[in-house]
Amino acid sequence: MAETWIRLYGELNDFVRPELRQRPILRRWDVSPSVKDLVEGLGVPHPEIDLLLANGRSVGFGYLVQDGDRISVYPAFRSVDLAQVSRVRPAPLPEIRFVIDGHLGRLAGYLRMLGLDTAYRNDYDDETLAQVSHDEGRILLTRDHQLLMRSIVRHGYWVRATQPKEQLVEVAQRYGLLQVMRPFTRCLLCNVPLEPVSKHDVAHLLEPATRRHYDRFWRCPACQRIYWPGSHHKRMSTLIDELREKLDETRA
Repeated sequence: MAETWIRLYGELNDFVRPELRQRPILRRWDVSPSVKDLVEGLGVPHPEIDLLLANGRSVGFGYLVQDGDRISVYPAFRSVDLAQVSRVRPAPLPEIRFVIDGHLGRLAGYLRMLGLDTAYRNDYDDETLAQVSHDEGRILLTRDHQLLMRSIVRHGYWVRATQPKEQLVEVAQRYGLLQVMRPFTRCLLCNVPLEPVSKHDVAHLLEPATRRHYDRFWRCPACQRIYWPGSHHKRMSTLIDELREKLDETRA
């Protein structure tokens, strides 16, 4: 029986049992597996991997593991460009867009609040989520790491936090959302960009107090929902300020 040693680095250790973290892991096999199958057999989804080394040499997911190989598996690097080294990192997406599984509805709302294109429906099954991610070039966010192992998923991330606000901070930090977000420009229900509308055109749809106190309005061209900078807007602005502060703290 052949054997291989695998070492996971950084946040990839989140996917294995505590006793296997930050140490070489021995795997034995009879038929030479691909390195992708070997690593995913440990529970590590391939979209989380940025670099694979076999005996110090960069290899792709299709590399057939050999007896005695030492495999090093690295997560996304924050400050090092591996474009000319890694054989597993997918080509960067032209823009940051998400598709989110049904268990992360609050996170989807927060991302839309930041103006980010976020596909979400609570009736999407796993097959649909993977297909949307592939066909539309969207980053799949999920709490199900098995979903990320589907072969057609190229861009995806297993959200570690369980609370929505913490999830937002985590995703914003990973994808540098402070640089691309445009708050309050997208419908929270439809994910469609909002259009400014005159008060005169929507006055007949407003409550008397809203007509008296507000003059700026936006409307969703899909569902016709009307938005204005009311109390909900103020609460969300506070949340965005808190997000900025937390991200500044992590960069300090």
